[in-house]
Amino acid sequence: MKFKLFNSDGSKSGETEVKEFPVLEEGKGVDALRQYVLACRANARQGNASTKTRDEVSGSGKKIYRQKGLGTGRAGDKRAIQRTGGGVAFGPKPRSYNQKVNGKVKKLALTRALVDQASEGSISLIEDWSLNNPKTKEIDSLLKAIGVSAKTLIISENDNKNLSLASRNLPKTKVVKAVDVNAFDVVSADSVVCCVKGITTLVRKL
Repeated sequence: MKFKLFNSDGSKSGETEVKEFPVLEEGKGVDALRQYVLACRANARQGNASTKTRDEVSGSGKKIYRQKGLGTGRAGDKRAIQRTGGGVAFGPKPRSYNQKVNGKVKKLALTRALVDQASEGSISLIEDWSLNNPKTKEIDSLLKAIGVSAKTLIISENDNKNLSLASRNLPKTKVVKAVDVNAFDVVSADSVVCCVKGITTLVRKL
């Protein structure tokens, strides 16, 4: 698989081939990617929505009207679910939405996400993330020189303090180490920019 290669200053260097980049049959891993994305979104839910049942609402349990003789409907206490201020039938209670995804599914989902991004030409490689100062202006001009915008995923080989500090003020831009990349990060980005060493680590992870 060939990718566009850029110098550290953002100037184009040509193309480079990553021989060990994964290849998947059409359609393989789509279900795994869908399952992983749904699990990530479910695991992000707090699950703290709560309503009170008829038993938990404060108020008297006395019958509002007598059963017969007033011309009103037969009514029980004011905590009944059909009355304003009453309890809620089958309402939400605090719960966990966590979903477990096994390792093989995670790996297949990441492979599918990378293959899709690569086939669309959304992955670019840079020789090295060398920033002299943690300035947002520097990383912004670098990304513009590479030709990426909108949601961008930046992948580095190791922790890069200058890169992290420079990128944190850019909207919809995320910096992550190659060993920590997951399918949700990849599929959520419009463009992926990775250093050469980072793509090697990422491919080895698969």
